[in-house]
Amino acid sequence: MGRYEFSSKNRELMENSLVPFAIYQFIDKRVVTLILSAGFLKLFNYSDRDQAYYDMDHDMYKDADPEDVARIADAAFRFATEGGRYDVIYRTRRSDGGEYTIVHAIGEHFVTDSGVRLAQVWYMDEGSYSGDNSTGELTASLKKAIRRESMIKASYYDHLTGLPSMTYFLELADAGCKKIVDEGGCPAFLFLDLTGMKNFNHKHGFSEGDNLLRSFSRLLIRHFSNENCSRFGQDHFAIFTDESGIDDKLHEIFREWQSTGKSKSLPVRVGVYVANFDKSSNFDISTACDNAKTACDTLRNSYVSSISYYNKELADNLDRKDYIISNFERALSEKWINVYYQPIVRAVNGKVCDEEALARWIDPVRGFMSPADFIPTLEEAHLIYKLDLYVVDQIIEKLKIIEKEGLHKVPQSVNLSRTDFDECDIVSEICTRMDNAGLDHSLLTIEITESIVGTDFEFMKKQVDRFRRLGFKVWMDDFGSGYSSLDVLQDLEFDLIKFDMRFLKQMDKGNNSRVILTELMRMATNLGLETVCEGVETVEHVNFLRDVGCSKLQGYYFTKPIPLDQILYRYRTGIQIGFEDPEESDYYDILGKLNLYDLDWVAGGGNTDLDKYFTTLPMVIMELNDTAVRIVRSNPSYRDFAGRMLVRNIGEEFEEFDTIPEHRRESFLSPMIQCAIHGIGQLVDERLPNGMVVRTIMRRIAVNPVRKTASVAVAVLSVTNS
Repeated sequence: MGRYEFSSKNRELMENSLVPFAIYQFIDKRVVTLILSAGFLKLFNYSDRDQAYYDMDHDMYKDADPEDVARIADAAFRFATEGGRYDVIYRTRRSDGGEYTIVHAIGEHFVTDSGVRLAQVWYMDEGSYSGDNSTGELTASLKKAIRRESMIKASYYDHLTGLPSMTYFLELADAGCKKIVDEGGCPAFLFLDLTGMKNFNHKHGFSEGDNLLRSFSRLLIRHFSNENCSRFGQDHFAIFTDESGIDDKLHEIFREWQSTGKSKSLPVRVGVYVANFDKSSNFDISTACDNAKTACDTLRNSYVSSISYYNKELADNLDRKDYIISNFERALSEKWINVYYQPIVRAVNGKVCDEEALARWIDPVRGFMSPADFIPTLEEAHLIYKLDLYVVDQIIEKLKIIEKEGLHKVPQSVNLSRTDFDECDIVSEICTRMDNAGLDHSLLTIEITESIVGTDFEFMKKQVDRFRRLGFKVWMDDFGSGYSSLDVLQDLEFDLIKFDMRFLKQMDKGNNSRVILTELMRMATNLGLETVCEGVETVEHVNFLRDVGCSKLQGYYFTKPIPLDQILYRYRTGIQIGFEDPEESDYYDILGKLNLYDLDWVAGGGNTDLDKYFTTLPMVIMELNDTAVRIVRSNPSYRDFAGRMLVRNIGEEFEEFDTIPEHRRESFLSPMIQCAIHGIGQLVDERLPNGMVVRTIMRRIAVNPVRKTASVAVAVLSVTNS
């Protein structure tokens, strides 16, 4: 149906009338203004007739009391769609911004000679409204109407903002999109979300929060008109419009919102879906809104006003998420999801001391699915706890198989998500599974990232403490990937920190990463923490991390994650790395954590005479049994010293005492043997064949309870001519 046009004579006659009235037509689910009389302009304080027509078509209730807007808009819609009589009382603000005036509006339908149904509404000024103390029959009627408003359950307008409800909006959008296409445009849908509304309400109160939402809705109406916008609930808004100039319009909204709200405005996230609208097809308006929301959701970690467009990549991502959620339970039951294990290797002995369990989804339809896809999807769907408990179950089965094969059992680590702790009592669930299997809790290590600790620190602190009290070790994963790592370490007790692989990736770009990692290793040692560094890919990485005291190493240099059957195959064919004997683990912990750039371990024996020596010196750890000695670890400074000063150095394989040159046996090896046997520190002067005197300090570090070997740390304090 097209817009009805009055003859110029009739239009002039009605527009000059001093009686306050308006004539409307209901077209494409919305009210269109045809006539505004001079009396109407005077009553509502308009000096510009064009502005009055614009406001009535785009922001009809801009001066109405916010509490009345939904009620009168709902009444207007019912009058337009169901017929009958329009009879409403509402408050409208005076032009000077002062108190409200009570307006009584009465309307009826009439049919033109050409059969077009129109509506005429008369407006009457019933005097001022000054609040709860106002009296009079009209004021009483108004109060009754306001009370009745709360009882309307199927309103076409949002009670807070006066914008069309979601249901009505979808009807308006369907008709509006067809009109946009008819006019040569392309419809677009916008989904808007205010960032931080919950905190705003907490800080300023719900009343201020409601005012903020009303102000934002007024801003949207000014740019898109009342009938093109909707509040979908909470702080979510939807808009349909022509795509032309969307970016400019949205950035103008951002600017106005920021300048108007100042300290009481919030960032706005906007998702945009440009619709391929075909009037001949069954285009789904609600799907278009969902697509705009999907685009908006990609900005959930953005804390500045931003725009995101829905595109094919997003569509593919949404399809992938749907597939993951729909097939997750089947993937578990039919074992499409397998657990792979990546070895964590002890730096000082090269043996596998731990393994990290990692989920891998091998789909019969889609093939290998990246954990970067399915893990965040399961977290969003609050299903990740099922996956993590499934991984624990698989670890338990694996440990039983390893035991049957006669191999050493080493601790297995599992990564937990923040939502695990919300969806179930994950601590009790894991504890029960280990107990039912008869496995010691020390065989399962819990990995959590620093980021999930920060989401609810006190709660997560209790959960970490629970795990540790029950005998589970807890590691902080991805240390250094966030901004609060040191704060977390100060207030939370972990057994180990795992350094993010980005540290090693930066090593080739400069010396900063080496310096940072060296100091972080020293800090961890002083805190009594073990360390793992991820992303080990080269022998240079291995040597550097061993030098600075990194306890354990993980990365493709050793092997990529592999399933259990490949681990067993490697053992059966003799190409395995080899599991560490758990009885020796504490011994190697001590050797691995020693920082060979730091002399504090020597001075820590209480000998104040050592204070005058420097703290960055050539250092080495020697291991001795009853008849032989070898080097376990050394720093670059020692290797350089040995290469320049020693005719023959001890190697990394055990060498019998009697193969060591005699001068070294007497002046160097003999006091080291005494240190190893009795545990008493030694200050040794060794004269070299060239006449140089090397002063070293020795201290026993640890004794291997299985092999009965002892390790002695040696630091070169000085080299002199006499």
